[in-house]
Amino acid sequence: MIKITPRNLHTALQEQLETGNFVALLDALVHFIRKGGSRHAAERFDMLLELLTENPELCHTFGTRFHFWLSKIHVYPALVGLGVFSRNGFGREVAIRIYERFIPSYKELNNLKDVFLYLFRSHHDETWLQTLSLRQWLNLYGLLSSCAGEESVQAASRQITQARLHALEMLAIWVAAEELEPDFIRIEPKLLDVDSAFVALQREVAVLVAHYRMPGQTQPYDTAHIEVMLEQCQNKVTRLRRKGTGAGAGSSVKVAHLLERLQQTLERLKRLLDIQTSDDETLRQRQTIVLLNTMTLAAVEQHSTSLLRRRSIKMLAKSISENTSDHGEHYITRNRSEYWGMLRSAVGGGVLIALMALNKIHIGNMGFSEFTTSLLAGLNYGLGFMLIHMLHFTVATKQPAMTAASFAEEVERNDKGRVVNNRLATLLIDVARSQSVAVFGNVSVAILLAALIAFVFAGHTGAPLLSADNTAYQLKSLQPFTQPTLWYAAIAGLWLFCSGIISGFFDNRADYLDLRRRLTVHPVLKKIMPARLRVWFAGYLHHHYGSLAGNFMFGMLLGMTGWFGHLLNLPLDIRHVAFSSANLGYAAISGHIGLAAFMLGLLGVVLIGLVNLWVSFMLALFVALRSRDTRIDSMPALLKSVWAQIRANPLNLFFPIEAPTQVVKNAKSAEK
Repeated sequence: MIKITPRNLHTALQEQLETGNFVALLDALVHFIRKGGSRHAAERFDMLLELLTENPELCHTFGTRFHFWLSKIHVYPALVGLGVFSRNGFGREVAIRIYERFIPSYKELNNLKDVFLYLFRSHHDETWLQTLSLRQWLNLYGLLSSCAGEESVQAASRQITQARLHALEMLAIWVAAEELEPDFIRIEPKLLDVDSAFVALQREVAVLVAHYRMPGQTQPYDTAHIEVMLEQCQNKVTRLRRKGTGAGAGSSVKVAHLLERLQQTLERLKRLLDIQTSDDETLRQRQTIVLLNTMTLAAVEQHSTSLLRRRSIKMLAKSISENTSDHGEHYITRNRSEYWGMLRSAVGGGVLIALMALNKIHIGNMGFSEFTTSLLAGLNYGLGFMLIHMLHFTVATKQPAMTAASFAEEVERNDKGRVVNNRLATLLIDVARSQSVAVFGNVSVAILLAALIAFVFAGHTGAPLLSADNTAYQLKSLQPFTQPTLWYAAIAGLWLFCSGIISGFFDNRADYLDLRRRLTVHPVLKKIMPARLRVWFAGYLHHHYGSLAGNFMFGMLLGMTGWFGHLLNLPLDIRHVAFSSANLGYAAISGHIGLAAFMLGLLGVVLIGLVNLWVSFMLALFVALRSRDTRIDSMPALLKSVWAQIRANPLNLFFPIEAPTQVVKNAKSAEK
């Protein structure tokens, strides 16, 4: 291959044209522009345009050779293959791309798809390709078309038209075939209807293709009916996405992959239809350039596993966060009855947490190995959290991962990602109030019950519940400034976030598998349970599958963190606000500490709680917003709206009080 530089552009282009290997010429030109990078690629493209403009003979040779090459190459595979996911599925597609990265396939250079993959083989090509404007591509297209011989242009046009019609026919068949995809039928049973939009679109496209394949056909085809079918298909895909990512339907990476492929197929079909049926030559050229740009970028991304992963997992992440959001509504109090219900639930949670903390201390004093102690502690936490959930009690720190998804859902409801700060501010205040009462219920009861247990134990035995060393350890673990207490609290916050994701995943899995109906016909359950009990059990497990799994895994993560830290010789441990408060209660009575020491310990508990809640909430909110492709437009404006509502009704931050009309006015003025 001749190396083209800015100095030898003219001579190198002439020499390469004489060789007759047009793909080698294209590769040399792409290499020349690529070397310009994102800063100078557009400048080098303009150098090529200027050269062709100033040298009509060179332009004629280039244009004629280009169209002659285009008339001989297989165009159809590129039109249906580049920029449209295959049906291999996510796992198979990733494996193929990884294999292709290390052992690239042989490229058939008489196939336009392979030519694209051959020319744009660097993962850096996207950066400089994005700097080239539509005007530059149109200028090049116009130069090559006007300078080339008429015969070669017509031959290329016939070849491309036949390839385009073939692509339209095949893409329409692909769309119709999706009607029988089992995962789509599970989400939308109406796809089994004979007259679905997907099948109707295929029939209409078949008529259009037959019309344009008639010899001597010059009359345009009325695409009004096809446009209606395309719109109906797009609406159906939107419905499948919405149902496939909503709580109650369940999704998977496979479904996400298939939906993305269906969307890409419809978009390519629409693009080819616009090119085929447009009467405006300028518009056709622009559409063609846009299509070429899409295929070029698709060739660059063909071996990118990260892009495939992001696109396919995004819908699954949204489905998980949707299920999390559905549970999050139960953790938000908006009126007095919900507020008092939350407090009662948190009080019950505080009782069990005090007992779990005592059991954890007992496990630590039994003299087992590091691993056994951590495993038993994890089981203590995990089974305890499951019991708390089954008794309808509340662990305050479980709320942020759930309520963050509800917050992101509220953001998404507004058009084009623009939020109504007043509504979001109200939701934030509701969440803060709910968190406050839940934390208060957990912490206060855990401290009081722990102190009572320690006091009764000392009264009956004459010895403190905790040894002097254990008391000193518990108090030391609460020191926020001289110990890595807040770092350990952040780790607990991370596990809280993970437990929310786990809960959402298993809820999504239950919906995807239709766990309720599966369990009602399970052969083992049919033998050991009567029908009514089996139906109740199946319904309960389906509804609480994610919560039970998330609570158990959260407990195991809390219990095993210290062992992993010991194993890896890393500063890994956890501090959880509820258990820290119970430990403070046990240590305060066992060690007969003074008020100052107790208040310092209580400060540590408060800071641990803040870190637990803040870390888990922010991580969950980040994931929920990203999965919905939305964002908070202006954080300062949102905070100003929150402050306006608090200033107008400060007690509402701690207790649900009906806000006066002035609150709304103040919030609206703050937004302005």
